[in-house]
Amino acid sequence: MNSWSSTLTDGWASCATSVTSSAADAVAGVRSKAGQAAGMPVVSSESVLALKRRARRIHRALAEKYPYAHAELDFRNPFELLVATVLSAQTTDVTVNQVTKVLFARWPNARSLAEADPAELETILKPTGFFRAKSRNVLALCTRLVDGFDGEVPGRMEDLVTLPGVGRKTANVVLANAFGIPGISVDTHFARLAQRFGWTQSGDPVQIEQDVAELFERKDWTMLSHRVIFHGRRVCHARKPACGACPVATWCPSYGLGETDPVKAAKLLKYELAPGSEELLDQYLAEQHRAAQIRMASQKRVP
Repeated sequence: MNSWSSTLTDGWASCATSVTSSAADAVAGVRSKAGQAAGMPVVSSESVLALKRRARRIHRALAEKYPYAHAELDFRNPFELLVATVLSAQTTDVTVNQVTKVLFARWPNARSLAEADPAELETILKPTGFFRAKSRNVLALCTRLVDGFDGEVPGRMEDLVTLPGVGRKTANVVLANAFGIPGISVDTHFARLAQRFGWTQSGDPVQIEQDVAELFERKDWTMLSHRVIFHGRRVCHARKPACGACPVATWCPSYGLGETDPVKAAKLLKYELAPGSEELLDQYLAEQHRAAQIRMASQKRVP
């Protein structure tokens, strides 16, 4: 959390106007020196209305860039998504998808997984890292599902957050993607970009969720989450964002934190945007409704 805040320090001046929204406070400053030197427009004393307009313009640009954005954890039902999301901490979705394929073939539901042998479970979960703690959490989670919810994943936030290892982020992922209830999923990528975009100053996931929710209509929350996370994984990286290849650079107060040269920035892009991945990108764009299946097939080809 602290690293996100320190990254933004040089890019923002203090707020010059008083506004009611903490999200609006975050953008009442100026662009970074790097951004000004590159000739980007200056953002100063941004009102709540101006912030909303800029935030929604960024979202429209991301929607145009990633019309195929989707949840990148593989799942067939709420239970599989819940467990996969818990396992995704401190590892990649690719690794989780490889592990859960084996995991759910062995234990397909909460009742069977609650009775799993801990040693066998640890062996399967080992690639995800912190496997002993994750094994304990999964066993406790499944036991709670069986004892408290008859083995079924509840479809309410207030119930989900009572489960072991489940916070608002995990609950929002499950509600949005398995139950169709709009939600903002604040993972590390979303939090980083929300700060860089000036949508929040907070490093607390709950506060970030509240700040961002004020800027967008509820119906857009789920896809907003997917698109921002897609962008964070492919372009706006933690250490070296590809600013020169960013589709929202014009509206980003943090432009200049990363590589601004378009040619050099293009080399930093990942996944289907990476150099040499044009065929995969074409597939995504041509068959957006099959984006998850296309991604899964492409990951199978990865050694």
